Amino acid sequence: MDLDANRRKFIGGAVYSAAALALPGEQWWQAAAKPPEPTPSPLQHVGRTDVAMVEELTVAFSRMDQQRGGGHGRKAVVQYLHADVGNLLRGRFPSEQVRRDMFSAAGELAYLSAWMAFDNGEHAVAQRYFLLAAKLAARADNPPLVGHIMRAMAHQALDLGFFKESLELSSASVEGQRYLAATPRERALLGVVHARGLAANGRKRAAARALLRAEDDLASAHDGVPEPHRTFFFSGAALAHETACTLRDSGDRQGAIRQFRHSIRTRGAAFRRTHAVTLGYLGATQINNGSVEEACATWSGLLDAMDEGIYSGRARQAVLDMRKLLSPYRHRGIPAVVEVDARAASYLARVD
Repeated sequence: MDLDANRRKFIGGAVYSAAALALPGEQWWQAAAKPPEPTPSPLQHVGRTDVAMVEELTVAFSRMDQQRGGGHGRKAVVQYLHADVGNLLRGRFPSEQVRRDMFSAAGELAYLSAWMAFDNGEHAVAQRYFLLAAKLAARADNPPLVGHIMRAMAHQALDLGFFKESLELSSASVEGQRYLAATPRERALLGVVHARGLAANGRKRAAARALLRAEDDLASAHDGVPEPHRTFFFSGAALAHETACTLRDSGDRQGAIRQFRHSIRTRGAAFRRTHAVTLGYLGATQINNGSVEEACATWSGLLDAMDEGIYSGRARQAVLDMRKLLSPYRHRGIPAVVEVDARAASYLARVD
């Protein structure tokens, strides 16, 4: 469906399903991790260099996603996943470890395709790729990768308002070996999204405890601990962004504003898409806190970032939310409101 020339027609009819978020039992995960029975096969030989190539291309696509957003290049990711990587998964492996490594690499690429679709607002497509990624990670017997994918599914469910399902997913992501076998940076990432899920479900004290554990986990990350490539984006700035979202959902707007500002100040230039999303969230929190002109100044920075060529449905949604939040002030003659609202309308007219 995703490669069809008429994909927009199909995607338009696809629906994100909360029912699809139900997790299989432990017996399923154990069965999925069992190696297949060896069978004679004339298929191509797949070695470690093939695994390394998939990993390298996934890193390249992931860095592009961080720079330009999920709407830029996802079709190339999908094509590579379905054609080249699909064939590699059906190949002959010299050892069980190489097979597991290839399925892990494929799972990470499927996860990236899902994340890019999620970022671009293609939620039903993203959900299908998240589920595919989880199955590939299970076949690889890679609990930390499964946890990473569940964390992303929880993030999507949060954004779409499925708070109960989000908490179930984020809780599962920090269970057992998904958390225990993960590296410090990845544990921090799992933990901070779990904190967001707790906050969205009204469990403020548990959310605060989860935030502290995530901070401790990230503090224990250092150069001597090898991290998987998929965590390269998660730094103090990313932790501050997720912490701000948790505080916002817990009702602490001032704390959220401080954390959003810290995230913006400390984020590197390689993460322009998330920078734009953070500016959108900060402006929304500021205006909800009564600081209209301050919010307008923040949103002006968001529009500057969007003009630099970011293709992100989440960032575009921040602009839509901006106009909605500005609507009560639109006819009050506030110069900052007039200016930023006009810029937002002009941007949306160009991209819609």
